[in-house]
Amino acid sequence: MTRFTRRALLAGAASLIAAPALAQSGYPGSKVVTIVVPFAAGGTTDLLGRILADRLSARLGGKFIVENRPGAGGNTGAAAVARSDSDGYTLTMGTVSSHAINPGVYARMPYDHIKDFAPISQVASVPNILMVNLDLPAKTVPELIELSKKNPGKYSFGSSGAGTSTHMAAELFKVATGTDMAHVPYRSSGQVTQDLLSGQIQLTFDNITIAWPHVEAGKIRALATATPKRLAVAPDLPALSEFIPGYDASSWHGFFAPAKVPPEIVAKLSAETQAIMREPAVIEQLKKLGVDAVGSTQAEFTAHIANETKRWAEVAQKANVRIE
Repeated sequence: MTRFTRRALLAGAASLIAAPALAQSGYPGSKVVTIVVPFAAGGTTDLLGRILADRLSARLGGKFIVENRPGAGGNTGAAAVARSDSDGYTLTMGTVSSHAINPGVYARMPYDHIKDFAPISQVASVPNILMVNLDLPAKTVPELIELSKKNPGKYSFGSSGAGTSTHMAAELFKVATGTDMAHVPYRSSGQVTQDLLSGQIQLTFDNITIAWPHVEAGKIRALATATPKRLAVAPDLPALSEFIPGYDASSWHGFFAPAKVPPEIVAKLSAETQAIMREPAVIEQLKKLGVDAVGSTQAEFTAHIANETKRWAEVAQKANVRIE
């Protein structure tokens, strides 16, 4: 009797120890996984989040959905995820804004972008494009610089929110060229585009996925790409680095989990995300939009975030950008 009881207890203990591992290996199971996109629907982050949700659902046999929670340059959605349960069923699409720029721009952050998150993988790198209203008498970057210097403070640029990559791309441009332009923040890229088309603002930086259809339609003039070199999808469009040595305001998008999600789940999500970003169909879909699929490892993404945090903090300090 004693032997049987002891054996049963040992078996029961073993099953309890194995239960979490079995649960994690069966993740996500039948429970819905929410990917919070901290920006409005229709933007690049939203597009990438939906691609991931679709492919992860197919690959893991669960149901991944996207929930948009825009506000405060990505801070609102990211903060909600940082406070969520650490069970792996609430994740987020982070960007250079929410996980590198904002910590150096906002006086008070509702989360710690390093301690509160576990980087899963950098999903993609997305070029920003410098665009102007057709009525602006500047057809090249040198002409825009000259025009802005002759009329300090006269022209305004829009962004998808204070502290976003589109905002800081313009601030970096101002610092590098010694120009003065007014910043008009919006809640979404769509609103920026509408006011650029109507002439309410004169210029903007925006992701190529949002900008290029309007450029091709002849409704907006593209002056340059905010990347170190020209783009394969637009080889005739000069890079800003051709006029401003070292200029780089590329936007990136990544996948994050709350910090205390079991490492086995994070590792599983990372492996799946890397595999998805290597799928020929996904690469081709993004390539047509001018987006480079990345699919980095956890370690690579962690190092990239550290480097970008330092770089954009220096830009914010030079541009005197501080949001109270």
